[in-house]
Amino acid sequence: MKKPFDDDRGYEVGDLLGLGRQSVRKNYYLALQDRLKELEQERNRYKWLFEKALHGIFQGDLRGGFLACNPAMAKLCGYVSAEDLQARVIRLREQLFCSANEFDALRQELLDRGSLSAREIRLRRADATPVNVAITLLRRPDLGPEVVEAFVADITERMQAQQKMVQVNADLERRVEERTQALQNANVGLHFQIAEREKVERELVITAQAARDANRSKDKYLAAASHDLLQPLNAARLTISALQESALPAEEARMVHQVHRALEGAEDLLADLLDISKLDQQAMMPDLILTDVAALAESLGEEFEAVATNAGVRFHVRTIPALIKTDQRMLTRILRNLLSNAFRYTLSGRVLLALRARRDSLRIEVWDTGVGIDESKLKDIFTEFHQLLPQGTGGRQGAGLGLAIVERMVSVLGYQIDVISRPGRGSRFALVLPVDMQSARRATLPAAEVVPSFVHGFAGILVMVIDNEPAILASMKLLLERWGCLVIASPDEHQALEYLRQTNNVPAALLADYHLDDEKTGWQAISAIRTLLGTPVPAALITADRGDELRSLMRAQGLPILNKPVKPNRLRALLTSLLSVQ
Repeated sequence: MKKPFDDDRGYEVGDLLGLGRQSVRKNYYLALQDRLKELEQERNRYKWLFEKALHGIFQGDLRGGFLACNPAMAKLCGYVSAEDLQARVIRLREQLFCSANEFDALRQELLDRGSLSAREIRLRRADATPVNVAITLLRRPDLGPEVVEAFVADITERMQAQQKMVQVNADLERRVEERTQALQNANVGLHFQIAEREKVERELVITAQAARDANRSKDKYLAAASHDLLQPLNAARLTISALQESALPAEEARMVHQVHRALEGAEDLLADLLDISKLDQQAMMPDLILTDVAALAESLGEEFEAVATNAGVRFHVRTIPALIKTDQRMLTRILRNLLSNAFRYTLSGRVLLALRARRDSLRIEVWDTGVGIDESKLKDIFTEFHQLLPQGTGGRQGAGLGLAIVERMVSVLGYQIDVISRPGRGSRFALVLPVDMQSARRATLPAAEVVPSFVHGFAGILVMVIDNEPAILASMKLLLERWGCLVIASPDEHQALEYLRQTNNVPAALLADYHLDDEKTGWQAISAIRTLLGTPVPAALITADRGDELRSLMRAQGLPILNKPVKPNRLRALLTSLLSVQ
């Protein structure tokens, strides 16, 4: 009888199988039962997944038929059950695949690679109709040389959608072709219309160019005509001003004053026509420089003081410190036009020019107690040739360009203007300049030296005047002599230099017309005289040329400009300024 266990001999075979001692057999039996139970549960789970899968699963022999398949595979192929499919399809190549060639190609590739993924083919259903599927094959050589396992998905709906898309695309292409043909037919007509339009456009270009050329010719003509007209007007104005400085009998003084008013109106009209033309052509660009607006307002106050006295109207100017960058000439013109309108339509009462500070702007206001403007006409007053009031309501009538020029210059400078008015009580025009008022107050101009005043006359002051117009030269000489000046009158640079060489006199100031004979300029004459004398004699140009280019050029040379026709009060102010720099 064998021993169940011997230390020297180790375990017996029965011991290793759990058949040795009683307790060992019992323990191994329970473990084996648990493992068998787990395997059965795993088998049932996979069997459930196999039978309930939505896609077809089968195992088969490529040389024969099915070895196993699930119900989904039978349903996909149109059979009653998996058993029915497995029993009736015994040759996969001939009975399952629609194309033997496709089968052979798949078989060869599978033998070469071992697996295929999601190949789209057609399988034959029980009723011999094809079904589109995506099949994934895995070779199982452990089960046989050509045993495979497959996963099959029905792609019929996708293929139908693709076919529908193909049909839609075909329909779309057909419609595109039809539409293209229609468009081509329409293009035949459009080509003709385009050719006609191009012809019209070419004609319009030619017409527009002709209009621009005509407009430029008009501007040149207007500038030339205005320049030629301003010359005799300037001579007449200077002569009349000289006469006004004389003691005349009452009747002659009245007649001289009437002529003065008529000349003033003609001059203002020509100046307005030139400015409105330049503004409409966008030829007037702002030249921004640091400007003492308070000093500008006070200067205008002095200029209009005589106007107020003659009109019997009280005139006040109220200022605050304000240094801002602006176009000094355009701002002066705007305020001068507003003041002219105020005095023109104010028969009694007062006119006020006031500067008021706001946090982010400077307001320049012109108030009057004139006849006022009806509210319905406020929008029309800035229109060209629009009279504020009908003839006979008092005041000298203008051409209706003053406020039109104001509106355009305000737009060029980027400012704003508004007006309020009450008929019979007066009007208020407000010009709004956007500016940081704190900075405007802190800004400073270069300190000026204390200069002598020439308010009461220029007795004994030697002034040289150069102008190629004899009438203007004579009139300027006459007016300056009335003011007490000693005048050297010369028609050109050559005679002026010759006189200075012979006399060794040094004039206190030079006043030269810009356009002289032989294409010479007053600036050249001034430069030559300064070179001869070896000193920067104070000088200014007097010209009818109102171009921005000339003004900028002369500013760079430090030469002030006085535009013709020369107004006596502005000439007096200019001469005072020139003599003050000595």
